[in-house]
Amino acid sequence: MNPPDVRTLVFDVFGTVVDWRSSVIAQGRALGADKALEVDWDAFVDDWKAAYRPGMDKVNSGEWPWMKVAQIYRRALDLLLEKYGVTGLSEAETSNFTDAWCRLDPWPDSVAGLTRLKRKYVLCTLSNGDFACLVGMAKHAGLPWDCVLTAENFRRYKPEAAVYQGAIDLLGGRPQDIMLVAAHNYDLAAAASYGMRTAFIPRPAEYGGGQTTDLGPEGDWDVVARDMEDLADRLGA
Repeated sequence: MNPPDVRTLVFDVFGTVVDWRSSVIAQGRALGADKALEVDWDAFVDDWKAAYRPGMDKVNSGEWPWMKVAQIYRRALDLLLEKYGVTGLSEAETSNFTDAWCRLDPWPDSVAGLTRLKRKYVLCTLSNGDFACLVGMAKHAGLPWDCVLTAENFRRYKPEAAVYQGAIDLLGGRPQDIMLVAAHNYDLAAAASYGMRTAFIPRPAEYGGGQTTDLGPEGDWDVVARDMEDLADRLGA
């Protein structure tokens, strides 16, 4: 299906476009090798990621004041370093490891698929990540965005209405002109509720082996594609 009104594709990034888990684990292992740390980095990164959604929910509910994702991850990291018995890191090293979430590698199909899609559509992020992080990640991973929008622009996190409605307003004001591409059904459900078009790309390895969520479409999405290049095929790019 190629919805005729769609002119702009907005993308969830973490998990949909980039492989956060393998990327952060690799950086943890490199840090461990450099500092002679004995850490189960797979478990460490899984625990670290698990702090992401609860932190954003606390911001959305007003329990915490607005804070960037980097601040949420740093709060969690300080606790995890203690939990895993990691000592001897300088502030610069700890801060640099927090920034591992901005140095993520793309899935193998992402850059080629996005490059094709860019010939026909405006490509924009719509991520819960921080603005500077998404800009740096684009440079690191070679992601060809036309523009970057993140939760930081709206000081709310997905799936709050302000994120989707703010993107619609900034990108032209007609929700049917915009398609969200995501690997997460909750994100697509929220976008569809505001009139945006939807495209689902499964990423069954996002959380490593044994993933049980988002293995297939859970809604009547406009497009379901195998990967980013298949999406380009389906959208005629």
